Amino acid sequence: MATPTIAANAYANLARVLENTAAGKGSEPNGQSFSALLKDAVGSVMESGRKSDAQTVAMANGKANVMDVVTAVADTDVAVSTLVSVRDRVIAAYEDIMKMPI
Repeated sequence: MATPTIAANAYANLARVLENTAAGKGSEPNGQSFSALLKDAVGSVMESGRKSDAQTVAMANGKANVMDVVTAVADTDVAVSTLVSVRDRVIAAYEDIMKMPI
């Protein structure tokens, strides 16, 4: 289940990526490379998973609210789903490129 916070974060990240691309920063030597962008994306998914795990442990110890745990797990679910979708699109693009005649 997507919450307004998740959607706002996703739109903010997309706007930042598009801003970098529109400004031409992606092609400049000083701009963010694709590998750095990918590393940041994977890092944010891992951080989301860590937060979810921490909230789950805190709830098991009686220190966290159930709503906080559900929100953290939903954030992680959305992040992982997005990452899997991007991975699938990259693989499909690679396969299309490999099918092109030389």
